[in-house]
Amino acid sequence: MAEVDDEAKQVSYNVVRDENGNVKLDCPAIGKQFAAEEISAQVLRKLVDDASKFLNDKITKAVVTVPAYFNDSQRTATKDAGRIAGLEVLRIINEPTAASLAYGFEKKNNETILVFDLGGGTFDVSVLEVGDGVFEVLSTSGDTHLGGDDFDKKIVDWLASTFKNDEGIDLLKDKQALQRLTEAAEKSKMELSTLTQANISLPFITATADGPKHIEATLSRAKFEELCSDLIDRLKTPVNNALKDAKLSVSNLDEVILVGGSTRIPAVQETVRKITGKDPNVTVNPDEVVSLGAAVQGGVLAGDVKDVVLLDVTPLSIGLETLGGVMTKIIPRNTTLPTSKSEVFSTAADGQTSVEINVLQGEREFVRDNKSLGSFRLDGIPPAPRGVPQIEVKFDIDANGILSVAREW
Repeated sequence: MAEVDDEAKQVSYNVVRDENGNVKLDCPAIGKQFAAEEISAQVLRKLVDDASKFLNDKITKAVVTVPAYFNDSQRTATKDAGRIAGLEVLRIINEPTAASLAYGFEKKNNETILVFDLGGGTFDVSVLEVGDGVFEVLSTSGDTHLGGDDFDKKIVDWLASTFKNDEGIDLLKDKQALQRLTEAAEKSKMELSTLTQANISLPFITATADGPKHIEATLSRAKFEELCSDLIDRLKTPVNNALKDAKLSVSNLDEVILVGGSTRIPAVQETVRKITGKDPNVTVNPDEVVSLGAAVQGGVLAGDVKDVVLLDVTPLSIGLETLGGVMTKIIPRNTTLPTSKSEVFSTAADGQTSVEINVLQGEREFVRDNKSLGSFRLDGIPPAPRGVPQIEVKFDIDANGILSVAREW
């Protein structure tokens, strides 16, 4: 639950724990609670139904895209959502990688490209080499807590703060008012991509004993950029990290591809220009390019598209908890997928018959600062002096970026 605390404060619905401690979305109107996978499955099912009607054909298989910086748990949950929706998920593919497939599908010349993907809730950057059917991801970086929703929230907070100063009422505590504020914020954000100011009108936003209250406001592009200046600054580090991990400089880039509706924000585009020294490529639709790339990958897996080789990487390191609460990395980030690594374990005490192993994902030095993917116990070790038993454990990350761990006998 701690992982979603910040996000839970920004939404107009209730996020709760069930009796088993799992995060659920509470729907009191119908007396039910839903897991995030179930909500995602409903969205997928609607998309499948619409596509089936358009094609007049049944759809049973899918390639599903995820933010490149999704961890193992998030990828597994996404695959589960597809299963709940009645789909066979052939592949989980990173969104920047999918975008590169759509962009470079028919390109023969080799190019080094940077994909800048600012989605609704996440930000990803990937550096790739593409050409002649080969798509190799050199590095990926990102921020799973930065996206278009955060830009919306800046406008919501500005509107709510102004209203509270004028009327003494905190609209953020009113779920219905918060939903209306969020919808108006997104609309004005989109308008400010083409206009220099946006008018915000929210009649009857709330009421007091004195009568109904309304919001009438004008937001300029300059004010919007001022509100979001810290978010704009946060875009720089993942770009620089991706280039550093790829061992490249901006001078090595041939193209910069923008993905996600929020890349239409002029301040975002200007930041991309300043960081890379290049004008972003505008030949691809940032709203559609990921789905088009997923379709290409689907064609590859079905055998309809030939001579395409996709080499993706793991976005975060996989490691283990070792003495002193330190994380020891087993599979470093940006390792080409699929991959496997075996590690030999032993005992720390004489006569020890089991070993507890905590599997982690992240880049920080200490266990407490990384994501625990789970722990397991290796039992059945013959009693022996410490350090004598040799237990080999194999770590596999498949093409979906999903980890499995097994003991080698």
